[in-house]
Amino acid sequence: MYSSKELLQLVNEAIASLPLEREPKGLYAPIRYVLSLGGKRIRPVLMLMAYNLYREDVKPCIMPAIGLETYHNFTLLHDDLMDRAEVRRGKACVHRKWNDNTAILSGDNMLVLAFQYMMQCDEAKMPDVMRVFSKTAIEIDEGQQYDIDFETRNDVTEAEYIEMIRLKTSVLLACALQIGATLAGAPEQDTQALYRFGENLGLAFQLQDDFLDVYGDPKVFGKKIGGDILCDKKTYMLINALLHASEADRVELQRWIGCKDCNPEEKIQAVTALYTKIGVDRMAQERMNAYYAEAEACLDKVSLPEERKHMLRSIALELMGRQS
Repeated sequence: MYSSKELLQLVNEAIASLPLEREPKGLYAPIRYVLSLGGKRIRPVLMLMAYNLYREDVKPCIMPAIGLETYHNFTLLHDDLMDRAEVRRGKACVHRKWNDNTAILSGDNMLVLAFQYMMQCDEAKMPDVMRVFSKTAIEIDEGQQYDIDFETRNDVTEAEYIEMIRLKTSVLLACALQIGATLAGAPEQDTQALYRFGENLGLAFQLQDDFLDVYGDPKVFGKKIGGDILCDKKTYMLINALLHASEADRVELQRWIGCKDCNPEEKIQAVTALYTKIGVDRMAQERMNAYYAEAEACLDKVSLPEERKHMLRSIALELMGRQS
């Protein structure tokens, strides 16, 4: 079987060789730029891993994997535009390096290219692959809209938040694993178990991201701590703090929420202290661990020898920053 490092190299080589030297340059240069920004490429690597569980030669799965990575980067390009973000992976976002119209048009083109790349697969399996891929693309848009809606709501429930992150984050990991297994000819029960593995792993990962934004080490987390607090983002942490706070703590928390002219560091420290007092750090860790345990249980159901599944267990541990 391939190692994750070998699969990542295959993905990067395939992306580098995409025929994007087309005209007009104003349309394709931003696409090359976005795809060249790198990253862990976790979604295409997961798809190739799932394929590699059942087939030794992963080359027939390379282009669908590139299709998924192209789609993922399209969503980031448009997310950055909607959020008015300045930087992505240390480089200027497309709408900042070029302009808004370029970000919209190049992003639209990336979406079409993603479907073209995904269709470069076994024709017999294409209907199943495209059904899963198109369903996932629709769900991710739904998740993005929920996230936008939550910005103006103060009554978001924990269940609504979990559904939002499932749609916005988890389903793409799940899609990667299911399509990889489907293309490899895996039994239906395995493709479904791998989907649920990715879905639960994605939920655990997003909850961990929420947790680390408050309690993480900036050197390890890779970005400044407290960003979600400063922008009053409806995270698992904030939702449960409001739900479980005493009346006095809720009043204090609501005083900080929406406070735009207060000292940023003071706000982060005050809200973090309230989170700890209310116990949402413990709640988040317990929920995160529950989803991770469920992901492992789903992988247990895949009908392959344990040694074949070791790579997926390892990458799950790596994603969660855990020791084996």
